[in-house]
Amino acid sequence: RFDPDTANHDDIDRRHIWRVPVDGSTPQVLMIESTGAEWMPAPLDNNTVAYIGSDSHLPALARVRRRDGTSLLTALPPSFHGPLVAPQRVTFTATDGEEISGQLFRPHDIRDGEKRPAVLFFHGGSRRQMLLAWHYLSYYHNTYAMNQFLASRGYLVLSVNYRSGTGYGLNFREALNYGATGASEFNDVIGAGLYMKSRPDVDPARIGIYGGSYGGYLTAHALARASDLFAAGVDIHGVHDWNVGIRTFMPNYNPGPEVEQRNFRSSPLNYVKGWRSPVLLIHGDDDRNVSFAETVTLAEALRKQGVTFESLVIPDEIHGFLRHESWLRVLTATANFLTVI
Repeated sequence: RFDPDTANHDDIDRRHIWRVPVDGSTPQVLMIESTGAEWMPAPLDNNTVAYIGSDSHLPALARVRRRDGTSLLTALPPSFHGPLVAPQRVTFTATDGEEISGQLFRPHDIRDGEKRPAVLFFHGGSRRQMLLAWHYLSYYHNTYAMNQFLASRGYLVLSVNYRSGTGYGLNFREALNYGATGASEFNDVIGAGLYMKSRPDVDPARIGIYGGSYGGYLTAHALARASDLFAAGVDIHGVHDWNVGIRTFMPNYNPGPEVEQRNFRSSPLNYVKGWRSPVLLIHGDDDRNVSFAETVTLAEALRKQGVTFESLVIPDEIHGFLRHESWLRVLTATANFLTVI
């Protein structure tokens, strides 16, 4: 959902509510919670506004703010945020030189000199941006919670805002040769993996990866093209052949043989012969956004090569997982599978 009242101006990894004067003068930040995000403002009277807010430790809650700056928010038990960490913004260099941002979730209990397993997370979209707080979109609200859970289990987690996502300018969003035109964002995947491998607190032989939708597509690319870097992964309803993925939205798509060949060269299935790392494939069989056949085709290709994989099919479930039960199954299975690294 796009919220026209919010922006990340001057605070690139968060979202705050802004006011744009009708006379065209300089926009003004209306409210800002220093460690979080705010969205969906609704005036209650001349002195009070209600909105939804979150921060690194508290999920999205209804809040009320008065003109004098005092705030009221829904209460949670004091123990709720006990095991949670405040993610830190990090930057690293992709293999083609592009600067990429991410949020690093580092467990509280790492000792000096200790090396821990690491997990990379790639959001879907690709027109998305993960934040340093619980997200304003429900899908990524859940995956932010998952990243916190993995950190509580001892993993270092890097959530990557790769090229073609939002929040970092038009040139970044409309990156050259991304997606079906060349998969240039794969450079960001490798850059993220090498960044984690270089950290003194990461065991370089125990780096995993997971993501959903476009993030599943990048997870599949990572495992197909860099199994030496990524020990295992979880691919949740990912696109594996752009020629299939595009036709899901455009049934009459007929670009010609040269473009179809380029699309396939940009797809994980083109590199599947290099896939060696184990993977968990997850998909709802009523997915209208990414065809369930994409996962079936990949599973068959992996089976023929003798690659270790598991699959979890969610019956009668769509792309965004409507049922809370489905989210629990998907995220529990993801956490359990990543214990192989």
